Amino acid sequence: MKKPKPKPKAKAKAKAKAKAKAGLESATTLVGNVPNVSPGKYADGIPLHKIEYLNCKLILKPNRFVSRKAFFSFGKTLKRAGRKHGVSFSSEGYLDQPVKTREVVFVDTPDFRLYNNAFILRRRIVYKDGFPIGDPEVVFKFRHPDIQKAAEMDVRPNIRGDYRVKFKCQVLPLKDELGGVRMLFSHNVQFPRSNVGHDDVYSMDAIRKIFPALESLRKNPKESIQLVNGAIIEEVLQDIGELDFGDGTRAKVDVGIWRTRGEHQPLIAEFAFKFRFKDRAEMDMEAMSRFEKFFIELQYEAKDWLALGVTKTGIVYRMLGNKPTSHE
Repeated sequence: MKKPKPKPKAKAKAKAKAKAKAGLESATTLVGNVPNVSPGKYADGIPLHKIEYLNCKLILKPNRFVSRKAFFSFGKTLKRAGRKHGVSFSSEGYLDQPVKTREVVFVDTPDFRLYNNAFILRRRIVYKDGFPIGDPEVVFKFRHPDIQKAAEMDVRPNIRGDYRVKFKCQVLPLKDELGGVRMLFSHNVQFPRSNVGHDDVYSMDAIRKIFPALESLRKNPKESIQLVNGAIIEEVLQDIGELDFGDGTRAKVDVGIWRTRGEHQPLIAEFAFKFRFKDRAEMDMEAMSRFEKFFIELQYEAKDWLALGVTKTGIVYRMLGNKPTSHE
């Protein structure tokens, strides 16, 4: 008995997955351009972490975001860019979603030694109805344009409690012009503040015990760390809808603004969405090709909104005119 011939679409998908597994992804798709991590192990024998997130961002000027309605107005820009490349955007089911408010602070040495060596250490607290809820979250990351360096940096903390590691490929426009893509690789770990037993978390000696990756940055046992530029950031975040790239590839979209506590000075805004995958073979090549074309088209459609050459963290570090060296 003859086996039924596979349907053309199923055959095409199988072929795309086979190419992905063989490392032969099309050079026209962004997922195919993400470098592979060379095999290796951390000091305890655990294999190096692999990329599991494709995190896409546009850094935006904050002046247009003056209300909750203004967040959703960015959806019109998404629709215009999407129509040209078969990508749809819908806010259905999101118009009644509440605004999320979070407090964010960054800590570093007075000479910005962490940031200048590609490390970021921050604490985030979620607010609901004006009051903090849950446990403050600590996030420690190593962010670098070299994927191998990012993978080999062991960000795991020396704590007794649970923690979660995330290794992301962050997709951004070029620093100084529209129509391109650059990538940063962010190796993160996050955990509740209560999982840290140390009381004096503003001591560099305590911090390097929690994060062994920082051991080489300590100059003397008594040095301290402090809030970066004394800033406490209020983040206002809104889920505005969902992008559909076809073949089951969807992504939730959010837009947020950062401003200073007290003065409510707008600092920067951001549009973001992400894909999560365990294996690149899970990513449909046709959908990823549409994504890349959409992301480039969106830069032109949103040119009046865009803030090129910056990141949210970089803006905070430069609030007082400081010019630290970064790897962003």
